[in-house]
Amino acid sequence: MENNQVMIHVRFAPNGGVTEISERPASAGAQEWFDCMSRGTENCYEALSGGRGIFRVPREQVDALKVSCSK
Repeated sequence: MENNQVMIHVRFAPNGGVTEISERPASAGAQEWFDCMSRGTENCYEALSGGRGIFRVPREQVDALKVSCSK
């Protein structure tokens, strides 16, 4: 079975705003893409130390979220 999970890395500023996030569509800002990922996934986010976190999401779901976030 092929593993189609994508890890989307997030980096936060000291004030809690998102400064960097991977797989971001060109039409979306970092915070907007994080918000879209947060609303469009369930139990996929893991907080890490040092102002970082990751989403573990199936590739198909990431691609669908990119389309819906771009609208």
